[in-house]
Amino acid sequence: MRTLTTTLVLFLTLATALAQQPETKPAPKPEDTEVWQPEPKVVTPGATPTAAPSDAIVLFDGKNLDEWVSAQDRSAPAKWTVAAGIVTVSKDTGNIETKRTFKNYQLHIEWKVPENVTGTGQARGNSGVFLASTGPGDAGYELQVLDNYNNKTYVNGQAGSIYKQAIPLANPNRKPGEWQTYDIAWTAPTFNSDGTLKSPAYVTVFFNGILVQNHFELKGETRYIGAPFYKAFDGAPIKLQAHGDPSPPLSFRNIWVRELN
Repeated sequence: MRTLTTTLVLFLTLATALAQQPETKPAPKPEDTEVWQPEPKVVTPGATPTAAPSDAIVLFDGKNLDEWVSAQDRSAPAKWTVAAGIVTVSKDTGNIETKRTFKNYQLHIEWKVPENVTGTGQARGNSGVFLASTGPGDAGYELQVLDNYNNKTYVNGQAGSIYKQAIPLANPNRKPGEWQTYDIAWTAPTFNSDGTLKSPAYVTVFFNGILVQNHFELKGETRYIGAPFYKAFDGAPIKLQAHGDPSPPLSFRNIWVRELN
C-alpha cells in the first residue's frame, strides 16, 4: 500500500511534468494579419501620368496666376507672363509664391529652358523651386532648376540638387527647348514650442521619371553663402525663382500639389 507521502510525491511529479509541457497554440491563419480599417480614400488618377489627380490643388493650369502672389509683397499679384498655356519668368518682377501655405505634400511641376539659352554654369537657365518659402528673396528650401545638358557647374548646384546640400543621384536633363518634369515628395520640418528643431525636412525627387533625391534629410534652409540652418515656421508657400542671370527666362506649366498632412 502506498503511503500518503508516496502518493503526494507522485502527484507533484505529475503536476510538474504537465506544467512543463509546451502550451498548445492554435495554428496561425491568414486572417490574423489582415487589417481592414481605416480604408484609404479613393483618388481618381489623372488621364495621363502627369495630369492632376482628383484630390490635387491645381496651382497653374495654363490660364492664369490666381493661385500666386509676389514673393516680395504678398499683397501684390504675381506678374509673370501667361500665354499659350505656359507661364514665363519675368525677371524684373522677382520671385512668385503660392497664396496658400503647405506642410507635407506631393508636387508636380514642369519647366523648360528656352532653346536659344545662352551663358554657362550658373548663368544658364537658372531658377529654383522653393519647397518651403520662409521669407522674401531666396529664403527657404530650394530644389535647383538649371540647364545642365552639357553645361557643367558645381554638382551640388546643378538641376536636381537640393541647392548646396545634396548632389543629384543622376543627370537626366533633356536638351534646351524640351520640357522637364519634377515629381516631389516633401516632408516639412517640425519644431518644438521653443523654436528648436523637432524633426528635420526630407525630400524625394524624381527628375524626368528618374530618382535623383532619395528621402534626403535636409540640414536646414538652403544658402548661397554659409552653412544651412533651421528656423521655426508652421506651413509655408511654394516659391518659384526669378534668377538674375542674363540668360533668356524659363517657362513653367502643369503645376499641381497634393497635401499629405
